[in-house]
Amino acid sequence: MRIEPLGLAGAYLVRPRIFPDRRGLFLEIFNQPDFADAVGHPFEMAQVNCSSSRRGTVRGLHGVAIPPGQARYATCVRGAIVDIVVDTRIGSPTFGEHVPVRLDDEERQALYLAEGLVHGFAPLTDEATVVYLCSSTYDPAASFQIDPFDPALGLPWPQHGEPILSEQDRSAPSLAQAAEQGLLPTWADCQALGAQRLSRAGRATEVLR
Repeated sequence: MRIEPLGLAGAYLVRPRIFPDRRGLFLEIFNQPDFADAVGHPFEMAQVNCSSSRRGTVRGLHGVAIPPGQARYATCVRGAIVDIVVDTRIGSPTFGEHVPVRLDDEERQALYLAEGLVHGFAPLTDEATVVYLCSSTYDPAASFQIDPFDPALGLPWPQHGEPILSEQDRSAPSLAQAAEQGLLPTWADCQALGAQRLSRAGRATEVLR
């Protein structure tokens, strides 16, 4: 598989090799050695989630405060979605910028987001199923939402009439309001968390030798 950095630090697009034959196809959704070689550390998985959404739904923007933070590795196993990554790390050189990525059941690409980045997604097909690995378990006290239709962000959501949102997402603050409320992670905290993760990875390597 090929793992390519996107325009935001800590975001990567994973392009797997697909092996079709008369039975169907086979691919690796995740490969730890390839991931660690490309990103610089292994993925620490604590939870696996699956969501199914119908056309018109917008899920997000969702993030997790630091600590504990939550890295995510997402792929669309049925249908197609646009997944939009937003940098909400205060002090980041790309704060407030976004990158849209198409994930579908043909190219079978995956998206990795480091701790501190937020994302949301919307189906491009009548139904879409997304599976994502998480580096920490769900903690409602640490979770936060950003308005996916914040005009200051101007995110390119597909247009399918009135969007279907959860009540949490519908009432979520704008990026500026979230910053004022102290909900957002800082670039410095994310960098420190990354250094801790690299240290743990180094100690694990020493133990294995």
